[in-house]
Amino acid sequence: MIGTSHPPQHPPYLGRDEVRRLGRSASILLTVAALSLGPAAVAIAADGTTAHADQLAVAVAAHGRADYATAARLLPPLAERGYARAQTLLGFMYATGEGVPQNFDAAAYWYRHAAEQGDPTGQSLLGLIYDKGQGVPLDEVAAYKWLDLAAARAGKREREYYVHLRDAVAGKMTTGQLAEAQRLAYEWTQQQR
Repeated sequence: MIGTSHPPQHPPYLGRDEVRRLGRSASILLTVAALSLGPAAVAIAADGTTAHADQLAVAVAAHGRADYATAARLLPPLAERGYARAQTLLGFMYATGEGVPQNFDAAAYWYRHAAEQGDPTGQSLLGLIYDKGQGVPLDEVAAYKWLDLAAARAGKREREYYVHLRDAVAGKMTTGQLAEAQRLAYEWTQQQR
């Protein structure tokens, strides 16, 4: 479960066919996520240090050139140290099965950690898996909350896409659910101040 203090060790393996069933929205969002995590990544750990930023850049570059084994070796220690971009990319690798066994529980775990630090890509990917019920219970309220937060923090290119995804989720919700999701997003924002 994503509320635990450590990533899940033995969650169920899901094949690439399950990822294909996610559809075009997931593919586009994951592509945006990969682009957002490009080689020019700048990172600061949760403790404020930059000592491992170069290692993160190497891991991101390795992923970009499809050297998933290197990325899978370098990212976990960085993610454990609190680098939100490392957490998001490691979650992405678990979601897609790149260099690690595909594992939506582990993807949710790492997306949650990045999202809670305010990383818009982590927030959007967490919202998407809530919308699909992968590694987390299906929850449109949580999906909307995280996609709304991602849209508010993202750059222009990503923002438009996150708004599109958020609005698609909103189309499946009742007025009460929408109000609850907006309240939760507002409260999360206030807690970050």
